[in-house]
Amino acid sequence: MQHSNGLAQHRLERAKEHFQSAKELFANNHFLDSVSRSYYAVFTAARAVLATVDKDSAKHSGVISLFDQHFVKTGKISSDASKIIHEAKEYREKADYADYPEITKEIAGSELVKTERFIQEVERYIEKLDIAGHKKGDV
Repeated sequence: MQHSNGLAQHRLERAKEHFQSAKELFANNHFLDSVSRSYYAVFTAARAVLATVDKDSAKHSGVISLFDQHFVKTGKISSDASKIIHEAKEYREKADYADYPEITKEIAGSELVKTERFIQEVERYIEKLDIAGHKKGDV
């Protein structure tokens, strides 16, 4: 696996693209797809921060577990972020797989707000690493 803050930055940019898509879908009243894209924004941001410690998983549950283990339980990232990613995964699964998902405009809007908070927290953490001397491309 490629490990660097460069990879972290790349994944963070992808997370922001997913978030932008989620906002556009929400604006067009596509709430199920908005919730799904919100989740992928959070998931990709989690993978971004995992790149800073050379960790990743092929499974979504693995990424979330590693995120909790290496960042939430150690206090580097807030427990609120853990709640956000777990809830986003549940909503994404309902939106994508349930026959009659109950994803309202309010739920989709709330997920957008939480997604933005998650991305901002991850971005602040990665920026702190850069300030501390772990510049892009360092291993």
